[in-house]
Amino acid sequence: MTELELAGQVIELVRRLGGPTVQAEAVVTRADLALTRFANSAIHQNVAESTVGVRLRLHVDGRTAAGSGSVLTADGLRALVERTLAAARLCPPDPGWPGLAPPTPTPDAPGVDEATAYAEPDQRADRVGAFVAAAGGLTTAGYCRTAHRSSAFANSAGHTAHGRSAEAAMDGIARRDGADGVARRYADRLSDLDGAELGAQAAAKAQAAADPVELPPGRYEVVFEPAAVADLLQNLSWYGFNGKRYAERQSFAEPGSAQFDSTVTLVDDPLGSSGLPFDAEGTGRRALTLVEAGTTRAVAHDRRTAAEAGAESTGHAVAGGATWGPMARNLRLSGAVAGPASPVGRSTTGTAAGAVVDADTAALVAGVRRGLLVSDLWYTRVLDPKSLVVTGLTRNGVWLIEDGTVVRAVRDLRFTESYPRALGPGAVLGLGARAVRQPDRVDGAWWAAPSLRLASWHFTGGASG
Repeated sequence: MTELELAGQVIELVRRLGGPTVQAEAVVTRADLALTRFANSAIHQNVAESTVGVRLRLHVDGRTAAGSGSVLTADGLRALVERTLAAARLCPPDPGWPGLAPPTPTPDAPGVDEATAYAEPDQRADRVGAFVAAAGGLTTAGYCRTAHRSSAFANSAGHTAHGRSAEAAMDGIARRDGADGVARRYADRLSDLDGAELGAQAAAKAQAAADPVELPPGRYEVVFEPAAVADLLQNLSWYGFNGKRYAERQSFAEPGSAQFDSTVTLVDDPLGSSGLPFDAEGTGRRALTLVEAGTTRAVAHDRRTAAEAGAESTGHAVAGGATWGPMARNLRLSGAVAGPASPVGRSTTGTAAGAVVDADTAALVAGVRRGLLVSDLWYTRVLDPKSLVVTGLTRNGVWLIEDGTVVRAVRDLRFTESYPRALGPGAVLGLGARAVRQPDRVDGAWWAAPSLRLASWHFTGGASG
């Protein structure tokens, strides 16, 4: 039985058990996930799982509930419907229920790379081996993963949709004397992941990160590499361009206002890769411009937030959206073409040779009189959602730049910064020409991020402070 047939069977079961007035939507997803992990420069784990899950949402007598299950027998599906119906009758009234998506055509999605969808363990292992070999004897760790999903949607209003997606990602570090260098990449095709290239980049950064010095806290000009920029995009998306937070006045977003530097354009582009062509409510997904040349244009909506705002869903519903709100999960910064950055063409490094690994970053570094080159941000936590003030740490390499040259490694630093302010009018001094897609922990999410030069970033002390 196909995913679409199974989804239709669940909807029919709801009609029989709950009656014709129950509004129902079902999503059936078949997922094939595989992960090859390595540590101490050797593969230590290869895992794979194939699952089929059913997610059901019902609106009964003005109340809404959701349930899920993975038992696909007749008894298992019946139990899922019965317990979801029972839960709905116990839930509080839901006056914001927006109704079901009507029957509409599903947008065409890019084709799936079959070699990635059904990749074998030795293909991932080959890339791990190339990463380790390119690290030149440094200790390495990380993973290479592939995923294939086939998903179908059906609701009691007669709307159906089906799609497939495939993805691959690699994330690894090389370590020298406690100093780490990182390289990571997301791709639609496993064949686009070059383990040797990533391993060489991670190793060069680890070598350049040795013997770091401490710097005093303060505001510094910064050049962020794509991995660091990805954190900016994720937080801007989840906390700023989220229609639920916007309706609750917990978002900085002010559509129609020039809130960002004129060089900043942000587009959520879910069909710019091998992604599903519909969201959790069955609404077709499409590109959505959130910021255009510095001016905020839109926020992401699902059916619930769109109804409240008097707008239409933008196709950004996620499971659990009543709690989390709609999310843009495929954000691209500026008009850069997503793809790997070019190798560095000229030296911008002094004693920290290897810190700069691509031409885009090199060009940005060359314009800095005194500042910091930052590889990655992590452990970021939001202090104030309204202004999106975030605190976090640098990791995997920070270097001091003087007169356009990377001169020495710096110890990791803690920062506290408003992300919108840091990207505000006049604050962006340069963007890389190409965006490099960075993987996210959320299924199907990626952030297409170029290197980025900012006028000011507030570092508040050392990483242990």
